[in-house]
Amino acid sequence: MALVYELDVYKKSYDLLVKTFEVVKNFRREYKYTLGDKIKNEVLEVMLNVYRANVNVQKSIHIQRSREHIEMLKILFRLSKDLRLINVGQYTQLFSFTEEISKQLVSWQKCEEKRI
Repeated sequence: MALVYELDVYKKSYDLLVKTFEVVKNFRREYKYTLGDKIKNEVLEVMLNVYRANVNVQKSIHIQRSREHIEMLKILFRLSKDLRLINVGQYTQLFSFTEEISKQLVSWQKCEEKRI
C-alpha cells in the first residue's frame, strides 16, 4: 500500500484544493460563505475519500464517493462561472483538475474491480 501523500490522485486533489482557496477568496461576499464554502468542502471530501480508499480494504466505496464529489464540483464550478464569480480561464483550469482527478479515480476503481 502506497502512502496516500505519494498517490498522484491525492497530489492533484491537493493542487485543486489550493487553487480553489485562491479562487474562492475573490468571490463576492454574498457567495463567499455559501457557494465558496460548499466548493471548499467538496474538495476536502474528495481528498478525505481518497485517503479512506487508500487505507481501507473496501476501496471501491470510497473511490465512488470521491467521484460523486468530483461531479458536484463540476456543477459548482460551472455555476460559479455562470454567476461570473470566476472567469473562463479559472473555470478551465479548475475543470481540468477535476477531469484529471476523475480519470485517475475511474482507473483506480477499474483496477479494484478486477482485483475483486
